[in-house]
Amino acid sequence: MFHDYPTPTPEGMVALRYYEPPSDLIELVGSIYLFTANMPYVSDGTRADFAQLRFMLSGVGHYTFHDGRQMDTPGVCMLGPTMSSIHFDVDGPLQTLGVALLPLGWYALTQLDACDHADSLFDGTTLGSDYHETLAVLRGIDNPAVAVELLWEFLRRKFQPVSKATREFVFAADEWLSGESSPRVEALIDATGLSARQVARLTNRLYGAPPKLLARKYRALRVASLIASSDEDWRDVIGDAFYDQSHFIRELKHFVGATPHQIKNKLSIVPRLTLLRRQLGGRFPHISRIS
Repeated sequence: MFHDYPTPTPEGMVALRYYEPPSDLIELVGSIYLFTANMPYVSDGTRADFAQLRFMLSGVGHYTFHDGRQMDTPGVCMLGPTMSSIHFDVDGPLQTLGVALLPLGWYALTQLDACDHADSLFDGTTLGSDYHETLAVLRGIDNPAVAVELLWEFLRRKFQPVSKATREFVFAADEWLSGESSPRVEALIDATGLSARQVARLTNRLYGAPPKLLARKYRALRVASLIASSDEDWRDVIGDAFYDQSHFIRELKHFVGATPHQIKNKLSIVPRLTLLRRQLGGRFPHISRIS
């Protein structure tokens, strides 16, 4: 699939393009994205993130998760929400058309508890033979705009209705995660009027983790993206969100896979591109920008 490259250098042969969701899918999808690495071998990392549906247009490889597990990447890869940085190795050239699934999108698409698939992946074709058929069609399309429109239509057919109560909880949880630099679990309990046990059950089902881990994840991602996009010294960016600098560095290494210095000066191409998505123009969900 055609992809413009910014420069002819080796790093310039890696590109990431985001496509904003249409208004009827903005509660379900953060974006569709086209990632291309026109290289014979690609080895890099990704930060903790939303669940992802990825159609592998070219390239064969595997992910290595934080606990050391390696899992081969199927042609249609359903990657659950990740609670730590992960590494990938691919025999290229690599090209992926992916969907960033927001918590409502994960549940509407799979009807599965996210906590059962966090930091793991499975073959998306187990959800229906039409996933395999869609991959075959996408591999034959040269124009990204045509492929993206086809994928939007595919998602519209696959998403199942989500209850009003579930939607309201996700809106409250997203507001909680994006509203404070260091989200307090008590604030989410107060906002929803639910018990601590009910809140934990819902965040596990929809986000893939209990509230305290979610708060840690989004706190680290928010600050990492600020460091990547700011000219300020990282010590000024973090404020009082962490106990001390060593605590902050440990959290950053866990969720982003890099130190503050690496984010500022030596971050590899893939995590650098994803951390800078807070600078995207257009209509992208707020929760996907802050992370």
